[in-house]
Amino acid sequence: MDFSNRSAQSHSFQPTAATGGTAAPQPANNKSKDKKSLLSGTPKWYKLTLAAFVVVGVLLLLAVVGVLYTSKPETQGKYVDSSKLQAVFLNSGQVYFGNIHTLNNQYVVLGNVYYLQSASTDATKTTAANSNISLVKLGCELHQPYDQMVINRDQVTFWENLKTDGQVAKAVADFKTKYPNGQQCSTASAAGTNVQGTATTPATTTKP
Repeated sequence: MDFSNRSAQSHSFQPTAATGGTAAPQPANNKSKDKKSLLSGTPKWYKLTLAAFVVVGVLLLLAVVGVLYTSKPETQGKYVDSSKLQAVFLNSGQVYFGNIHTLNNQYVVLGNVYYLQSASTDATKTTAANSNISLVKLGCELHQPYDQMVINRDQVTFWENLKTDGQVAKAVADFKTKYPNGQQCSTASAAGTNVQGTATTPATTTKP
């Protein structure tokens, strides 16, 4: 028998590794690297400066919001002297006197209202020489209005604070002295006070 071939075949046989077992572990990627922030490599003074800028910016933003929230648009109302009378001139030429309670871009609210009225002695002439100018208190007209007027702002040409020693202010003071309880429309349809400070005769009077 030829045992030489067997011996050659036995030497040429190389065992192979089993493939059904667990695969050999692969080298893991280096995922444990230190994840540093973008600013980790910057100097400490830079971080502090940046933080200070952020804080200052937030404070400025809050200050601007606060100013816008608390501030109001400037109006002419701040020029109204509540201790004085005001004269309101309309573009129709009419003027009213009283106390301005509200003044804005839409309307003017006037209280304690007076207006001028001329009583001519000659129906064909109305010059100052033959006219009697009276200061009339609003309220006893035919339609019996309340002592308050709301005037559209676009009807107002201008308005003024009046001095206490002016003729109108003195006439109003004289009227209040003569009528401490206010005018009584049952006894006067247009009770007024002359601009010189003397009481005018009511248009109609009713004796008790």
